[in-house]
Amino acid sequence: MDVTEIDHVNLHVPADGVETAVEFYRDRLGLAIENEEKYASGDKPFVSVRLAPGAVMHVQPDEDFEAPDDATFDHVALRVDADIESLKAELADAGVAVDRELEPLGATGVAPAVYVTDPFGYTLELKAERS
Repeated sequence: MDVTEIDHVNLHVPADGVETAVEFYRDRLGLAIENEEKYASGDKPFVSVRLAPGAVMHVQPDEDFEAPDDATFDHVALRVDADIESLKAELADAGVAVDRELEPLGATGVAPAVYVTDPFGYTLELKAERS
């Protein structure tokens, strides 16, 4: 097997959480939302957040949603095309609180990162360009 990249991630949200997800991921983080019309018409059970040209995150409402905890979920790490100071300033301007800041090891090596939490308890590691 020769995996080339992650295609998508699925995250469940509360049954009434799609609008909140769209507000956070599109309006605060600036990511594109796809399939809103198909979701609204019932043709798709989720909306998609475009993370990169070849990667999306499906956000699917779930009547039995339970917020993630340390035993069930840690974080999704996303590489961001920005330096750490620009990234922190963009998040501050959008009203997104930074939970912590580290320089973790990932697929492309060590680089500065900030961690934020979405409205449903999912942690996102936003890994900036190496300085």
